[in-house]
Amino acid sequence: MGARLRLPAVAGTVLPVAFCFLTLLPHSLQGNPAEKVNAGSSLPLQRVKRGWVWNQFFVLEEYTGLEPLYIGKLHSDMDKGDGSIKYILTGEGAGTTFTIDDSTGDIHAIQRLDREVKAQYVLRAQARNRLTDRPLEPESEFIVKIQDINDNEPKFLDGPYEASVPEMSRIGTSVIQLTATDADDPTYGNSARVVYSILEGQPYFSVDAKTGVVRVSLADMDRETRENYSVVIQAKDMGGQLGGLAGTTTVNITLSDVNDNPPVFDQRLYQMSVPETASVDSVVGRIWAKDRDVGVNAEMKYSIIDGDGRDTFDISTDPTHLFGIITVKRPLNFENKPSYTLKVEGANSHLDPSFRHRGPFKDVTIVHVSVEDVDEPPVFDSPAYYIELPEDAEIGTVLKTVSARDPDAANNTVRYSIERSSDPEKHFYIELTTGTLMTVRSLDRETVGWHNITVLAMEMNNPTQMASVVVAVKVLDINDNPPSLTHYLEAYVCESAKAGELIQTITAVDPDEPLGGQHFYYSLAPEAVNNPNFTLRDNQDNTAWILTRRGGWSHQDQTVFYLPIFISDGEQPVQTSTSTLTVRVCSCDQEGNVMSCNAEAYTLPASLSRGALIAILACIFVLLVMILLMLSLRTQRKKPYLCDEEENVHENIVRYDDEGGGEEDTEAFDIAAMWNPREAHHHLSKMRQDMLPEIESLSRYVPQACVMGGSSDSNVHGYVLAKLLEADMDPCAPPYDSLQTYAYEGEGSVAESLSSLQSGTSNTDHEYDYLNDWGPRFKKLAEMYGVLETNSPPMW
Repeated sequence: MGARLRLPAVAGTVLPVAFCFLTLLPHSLQGNPAEKVNAGSSLPLQRVKRGWVWNQFFVLEEYTGLEPLYIGKLHSDMDKGDGSIKYILTGEGAGTTFTIDDSTGDIHAIQRLDREVKAQYVLRAQARNRLTDRPLEPESEFIVKIQDINDNEPKFLDGPYEASVPEMSRIGTSVIQLTATDADDPTYGNSARVVYSILEGQPYFSVDAKTGVVRVSLADMDRETRENYSVVIQAKDMGGQLGGLAGTTTVNITLSDVNDNPPVFDQRLYQMSVPETASVDSVVGRIWAKDRDVGVNAEMKYSIIDGDGRDTFDISTDPTHLFGIITVKRPLNFENKPSYTLKVEGANSHLDPSFRHRGPFKDVTIVHVSVEDVDEPPVFDSPAYYIELPEDAEIGTVLKTVSARDPDAANNTVRYSIERSSDPEKHFYIELTTGTLMTVRSLDRETVGWHNITVLAMEMNNPTQMASVVVAVKVLDINDNPPSLTHYLEAYVCESAKAGELIQTITAVDPDEPLGGQHFYYSLAPEAVNNPNFTLRDNQDNTAWILTRRGGWSHQDQTVFYLPIFISDGEQPVQTSTSTLTVRVCSCDQEGNVMSCNAEAYTLPASLSRGALIAILACIFVLLVMILLMLSLRTQRKKPYLCDEEENVHENIVRYDDEGGGEEDTEAFDIAAMWNPREAHHHLSKMRQDMLPEIESLSRYVPQACVMGGSSDSNVHGYVLAKLLEADMDPCAPPYDSLQTYAYEGEGSVAESLSSLQSGTSNTDHEYDYLNDWGPRFKKLAEMYGVLETNSPPMW
């Protein structure tokens, strides 16, 4: 029994298919034939050939037909064509990529195949009985290989590329190597054989066809002429033959800089200027030697190689290493030298030995610097002055003559003065034009030992130009102060002290400071040399001892002794002084410590007890209380008594024969009674003694009809006069007369209205001369506001 594999015509014509025929027994018949015979089987032994005969299937990729691609046919010799055998396909892609007709065994590809995705598929096939589903043959494995076609172009996976090569490189210098990848099968045909070529970038660059190395193909390419190049490289498969697929990429090549260009100054001559007051290290200007190169190849270093300003100016390179900065090295002076010339060289810092033949890589320029004249302040002939002067120098003594001049060509006149803050006590004076410094007050070294005077010098034509200098005056010491005792001006002697006992060591001070040091001499004053109580011993070391001459001291006999001490110094002229030492007699303990020096403590009478002291203090306290009570009663008597308890404030016209009483002026009348004149009570029996009323001064001009007749509610003039008379008679009223007005003056008033309620309605000044005609009651007002007729001379 044989088996056949039928391939499609396309595959048969394209590929030579070699079939290997395998003879296998069916799985049910596998076993040992001898065992079968021994089992007593009556069936004869028989070899059964395998039903599958194939090796592998081949199919081209990228089939683009509309119908499924026929791959091959499976057929078993057991297949009688009656449809009893069922073909089953399993494995990779079975059912999705490949299908089989279970009746005929035809295999088709239902999806497009791509070798670059999957190169082969492993499948398994089996023939089964359609009715019983029993396998008729063992399952066998076969392979479907996808045959490659040239369907992928070469690709540059890392493109586009960036590369650089130094300028001026030689021909053949390698720039970059490119590699293109072709996904086709490199083992089958020329589909993956790639050849490189250049499409753009000639004649500057070339590419090796096999290796893909890009090289320089043009000599002496200059970066300063052209820096960037774009090169297009092509990779083509099929060995570059016609019909091959191609891919391209771009290589951006940059020429890197080399130091092949020398620097050149953009000017052959630079003109600069600087004021003469420019400080050291100040910038004058900058220069630039331009270099067509970049980076470190353009870095410069500058130097002054010649010129009369080599010692006056300096040059350095700025932080960018491109520019030369010219600075002042020494102070300038327009009057001494108004201009300078510098010869400056600029050279590259980094040289390339390969291009030394293109040098020299340096250049030279001339810099002319003009010094500008500036109005400068005066300059003293010395930066400072030091003077020594004795403190007993007479007023008007010349210390020194300072001198300053105008450094400008104009040489303006200079005037001198002393800055007052440096000489607040005004001890010195400087002559305005000559600069002679002299004393105008006495000096005292002990008060101020140093005087630091600031002398100002200013130009007469331009006071803003001013200079100053310090004059240090040291006041020299002379012996003009007498010595005196220090600290201990009081001592004590114990009652138990014996003759020759030390009671005090004295020292002296002298504000003078002699060069040989202080030396004091001590002695008792002439009037105390022969005193019987104390003596003095000079120790010759600027100290002296006070010693007792006797014993038997008692503070009851004498409590205090005054001892005059004569002191002199050892300098010329000799200065002397006399100081008094107070010596108290004190009660001391056995160790000599003072217990008491108060004599009164021993003379206090013993009969004065504590109770007596308390009684004395009590008496003094009672006397003080009595004095305070008397003063209080006296103050109460002087306070005036007001009869009316209600206080009403009214406008007043007051007679100022006496000091005013404040608010008491308004308490003379009861406002409630003004509206009922009949309630007025006259106390004619009580006549005041200080002043008689002068009612006629007002009432003589008032018609009697106005007083006697009319309504009691409208005419209150009579009531006012009656109350005024009552006030004059009342001893309880304030001690001065007043006329109370209550916004109604009555008819026929000579004074008219004295109210100030409507005074704001008039803008004219009031005339008060008519107050002289109102009688003695308005005399004080007339003096205050009116013009009195008097013959006294004016005060102003």
